[in-house]
Amino acid sequence: MTVPFRRRASGGRGQALAEFAIVFPIVILLLLGLFDLGRAVLLYNGLTNAAREGARLAIVNQDPALVGERIQALTFGGSVSNLGDTDLVQYRKSTPNIDALANPACSPITVGCIAVVTPQSSWSLITPVLSSIVGPIDFEARSELPIEFVCPNAAILEYQNPGDCPKQP
Repeated sequence: MTVPFRRRASGGRGQALAEFAIVFPIVILLLLGLFDLGRAVLLYNGLTNAAREGARLAIVNQDPALVGERIQALTFGGSVSNLGDTDLVQYRKSTPNIDALANPACSPITVGCIAVVTPQSSWSLITPVLSSIVGPIDFEARSELPIEFVCPNAAILEYQNPGDCPKQP
């Protein structure tokens, strides 16, 4: 005896499609959020590296324009927002304060002063829904190193112009 063809109950036919339609946008938002997080880490790492390299240049060449160019060239993933400001590169006396910015300004700049380089950059998400929730985020990095050589230096003929001063690699 043959069994007649039985039809399945149609209650579960569209269930997988409905679940996919609910879960797919959430998964895409999570993936794009991880991508944005990676971009933020890249920008912050580039900013801290640029602050270090800018401080290395500022300890042997006190020309703020050259230091600013060096910082901007090494900040990958974004641009420095305080590039022309006076707070990008500051020279402070080396007193035993925990925060070098609490020290008085070093004028004139001499060997032993501390070069404080503080680049800032603004970052925003590219994920459409998340960017409207979070908004732009400001990053700031800081590097402090003691002055090793004062340049430009009128007393040394070879180092009277900022372009002739030593440059870090």
